[in-house]
Amino acid sequence: MKELFIRAAHGEQTERPPVWMMRQAGRYLPEYRELRDDYSFLEAISTPDIAAEISLQPWERFQPDGVVMYSDILTVLEPLGFSYHLESGVGPVVENPVEEPADTARERGDVREELWYVGDLLERLTDELGSQAAVLGFAGGPFTLGAYVCEGTPSRSFMAIRRLRAEHPDAFERLLQAFTDIIVEYVTYQVESGADAIQLFDTYAGLLSPADYRKFLLPLHQEILEAVDVPTIIFARNMSGNLELLAESGADVVGLDWTVDITQDLDALEDVAIQGNLDPALLYGDPADVRERTRDVIDAARRDGHILNLGHGVDRKTPVENVEAFFETATQYDADGSSSQ
Repeated sequence: MKELFIRAAHGEQTERPPVWMMRQAGRYLPEYRELRDDYSFLEAISTPDIAAEISLQPWERFQPDGVVMYSDILTVLEPLGFSYHLESGVGPVVENPVEEPADTARERGDVREELWYVGDLLERLTDELGSQAAVLGFAGGPFTLGAYVCEGTPSRSFMAIRRLRAEHPDAFERLLQAFTDIIVEYVTYQVESGADAIQLFDTYAGLLSPADYRKFLLPLHQEILEAVDVPTIIFARNMSGNLELLAESGADVVGLDWTVDITQDLDALEDVAIQGNLDPALLYGDPADVRERTRDVIDAARRDGHILNLGHGVDRKTPVENVEAFFETATQYDADGSSSQ
């Protein structure tokens, strides 16, 4: 429920952990696949009635405490003049990537005008859900967006932006600041349109050294997260051992990937709530195993301010019955620390 989610995000004691899943509206659901047969991805996210229907599909099945809008982190590329498409078997492809330092000087369009459909979607979700669940907006972080526009296609190392940082640090900073400015406008617009919380996905920030994260990225994260007055969540992968950097971002909640040991690695996060962190691959086990491993995460995180989630997005081939087991384990978890199942 919405109230449960907000309380946990503020670090308050809750009778059970609120729960949602990253990428919870997606291809593991047969009703999603059926609907997407008639619409391309870009058509679906930019058509508010279709995006709302997709966003609500997990709600109708599982009643999560947070319903995340159906969109993409790359939508915010549009007001900066980048074009992209999704290529089967490849992923997002930026059609006009950054190829030289001069390409980092970007003209900024109007977020509310160009991304009107996101505001429309959030208004629809807010009207539909009321107090039943928190409506979750999100944005990609500046480094992750920069990584995509420099590389042009998905990559394991995203060397292009790291090379830009080394060879042309001024251009690197200019590009990240351009994204930060547009993200601030974007998340502000989302809150104005009804978002109850915002998650910042700077998924690839862990590719930076701790020193470079602190110098180049931490001030930008702080600028973005300070721009809104709703609970904020920050998520980056491969930050185990450097969680104090995420805690310094100003986020109310730090999202943990599955490589973080909740029982040992959280000394740096005493003053913030946490979110996570079941390994998405464990949802390929049988439902009994999913319930057991989910309870293990809840027990390990036994603290005020825990939002249950995966350590990354749910995989597209995950069995629906295992997703159901994950949600049921959370919603039926008793305050005394046991499960009612």
